[in-house]
Amino acid sequence: MTNIPVTTWSLEQTAPTDLLPAAAPEGDVRIVRAEVPSPELSRFLYASVGGDIRWTDRLGWTYARWREYLRRPGVETWVAYDRGTPAGYVELEPQDDSAVEIVYFGLIPAFRGRRIGGHLLSYGAARAWDLADRWPGLAPTKRVWLHTCSKDGEHAMDNYLRRGFTLFDTKVEEEPEVATPGPWPGAYPV
Repeated sequence: MTNIPVTTWSLEQTAPTDLLPAAAPEGDVRIVRAEVPSPELSRFLYASVGGDIRWTDRLGWTYARWREYLRRPGVETWVAYDRGTPAGYVELEPQDDSAVEIVYFGLIPAFRGRRIGGHLLSYGAARAWDLADRWPGLAPTKRVWLHTCSKDGEHAMDNYLRRGFTLFDTKVEEEPEVATPGPWPGAYPV
């Protein structure tokens, strides 16, 4: 197996006023919180959104591990629907230092390029800022952060910057080159 250099950029917002919302796309696009922790839904979204950009770290998670993670207080999954069809999602995870990480964010390939991503990211970041309003016992959010890397979609970094995130760290590491798994083998051309 060969290694490839992967650049990881970490970005943040340090105040709710940092958020620069995108306009809502045209049509029937809705963003709904998946309030019932569902390993099936979360794994579907993870594999479908990340399959062509080499998201592989959670593919080996067991059902029990998914369930345990999703049941943690403050972990939220927000799903974008285009005319009733799942188009993408944003996953939030609170951290001990009053930060909320946007752990995963993205669109299923068929829904990219339709102005849904900026809207979903705006909505997800706003929900990260008001996370404590929905979870009694969580401290108010003081920072929202995320990371993206050179394996992610070509428009990811631009979307984060246009939404008001600022770069605070860059790392380059060698990683094993893995095949593009798709949501199932053979779903995407190599």
